[in-house]
Amino acid sequence: MSELSFRQADLPGIRPLYADLLFNFECVRRFYPRPPSLDAACAAADAVADDVRMDGRHRQRLADELGRQNEGVDGATLESIDRLSRPGTVAVVTGQQVGLLGGPAFTLYKALTAVRCARELSHRGRPAVPVFWLATEDHDLAEVNHAWVFGPDGSPRRIDAVTDAEPAAAVGGIRVADAGLDLLQAVCDGLPYAPGALALARQAYGQGPGFGAGFRALYREILSGTGIVLVCPMSAGLRELCAPVVRRAIELAPELSAALLRRGARLQGAGYHQQVRFQESTSLIFLFEGSERVALKRRNGFFWARSQAYSREDLLARLDRAPLEVSPNALLRPVMQDFLLPTAALVAGPSEAAYYAQSAVLYERLLGRMPTVLPRASFTVLDAAARKLLRRYRLSVADCLVPRNQLLSSVATTLVPAPLSESLSARRAEVLAALQGIDSALVGFDPTLAASFEVSRNKIEYQLDKVAAKVSREALRRTDAARRHAAVLADTVYPNGSMQERLYSVLPFLAKFGPSFVSRVERAVEPGSSDHTVLEF
Repeated sequence: MSELSFRQADLPGIRPLYADLLFNFECVRRFYPRPPSLDAACAAADAVADDVRMDGRHRQRLADELGRQNEGVDGATLESIDRLSRPGTVAVVTGQQVGLLGGPAFTLYKALTAVRCARELSHRGRPAVPVFWLATEDHDLAEVNHAWVFGPDGSPRRIDAVTDAEPAAAVGGIRVADAGLDLLQAVCDGLPYAPGALALARQAYGQGPGFGAGFRALYREILSGTGIVLVCPMSAGLRELCAPVVRRAIELAPELSAALLRRGARLQGAGYHQQVRFQESTSLIFLFEGSERVALKRRNGFFWARSQAYSREDLLARLDRAPLEVSPNALLRPVMQDFLLPTAALVAGPSEAAYYAQSAVLYERLLGRMPTVLPRASFTVLDAAARKLLRRYRLSVADCLVPRNQLLSSVATTLVPAPLSESLSARRAEVLAALQGIDSALVGFDPTLAASFEVSRNKIEYQLDKVAAKVSREALRRTDAARRHAAVLADTVYPNGSMQERLYSVLPFLAKFGPSFVSRVERAVEPGSSDHTVLEF
């Protein structure tokens, strides 16, 4: 396996906030307490150790509940749970929505980054364990009810779950009546390790579990031996432990709302985005009404769910009576998570990192400490066939992270005969030099004429480029194989206009490369690295 890396900031769709967090921290220092480094995570671990609220009784109750949630797991995970009960141990936390068939491959990369970072902190003298937070109370079913896979031809295929979902229900408990396993088998048939990957999927989803249970069962097997602890927040025991910080958020709602509004304005003033569009009426709290998760709005001193008004006292009483019915929004959720866990570092992608830029004001007022945000590992996986095509057409992976038509044009350009390509390039340079000479002469004679000439110059350049494009298209038309090759590269590197890791499930990679895929990816993770790595299998 060989590796080639380039900056995550150079990936398509990366917004300035995440790029600056990784590569220009001084620009975002006011929004994050520490830079995204392992040294900073060590400092955050010291802050956790100084937190008197993270006492022995809290840790033991946490460990007991995690033990109940993780019955039957391997010894490495049980050892991690035991270590969490000991003073001084910290957590490296990541998490994700509980997507069908394990969700996109970056979910695995996140988990393995947490594993490697926890190991590195432990080597540095801060005992640490990796934790994966299952986003089971999220209610966006459209985000988790499907998976994308590929087969021997490499083209993307979508698998949709059949569910008995109710509107706005927490996705973790929604039953997956049909996980599309027959379609998964049909698509992956012919991949060398397909039987093993399919067996994992059938073991996890074959009995019609909820999205949360299926996801957990799959990753328990995939991550066996790594020591990572899978945590589901939808348990009464954990929510009782979290209740004090949720109570405080309800009590301080006006103050916290004002702080978040100021933070949003500062982010926008600095040229960044708000991951959550927070308004004066926005509340940090959802309520479960039956299976439906309902957002509360703040108005006139009350919390409103449609036409029902709740006073602060109503919500606090509900929290005391049924803590599972009071649910945090996306900004409060990480604070609740890190009140529960002794979190030193949060392994995040761009979206989670943006949440933390806003949630920092909640950490300051509710928790008094905040974990360091570390970037998750980011990969594009290439097989021998894709590597051969890249070499043939003199392309890099970065060259392929473009719309399909643009990639096709890049492939076509390499098919133009060298003498013709060189002639077009030389003649274009000569014409542009002549035009530059005319422009310089006109500037000295009459700037107005020079400005007018600029329009004509642009038209001439356009026509030159148009001729070159026509030549490339004709070369491509004469080579059907090149069209197929461009399609293969697009489906491999940038399928459906998405990063490979953000579209494809981990299962087809296991079907193609076998069980060793996980350990090989784990070895390739560099804790704290901000690069995107090309893994060549």
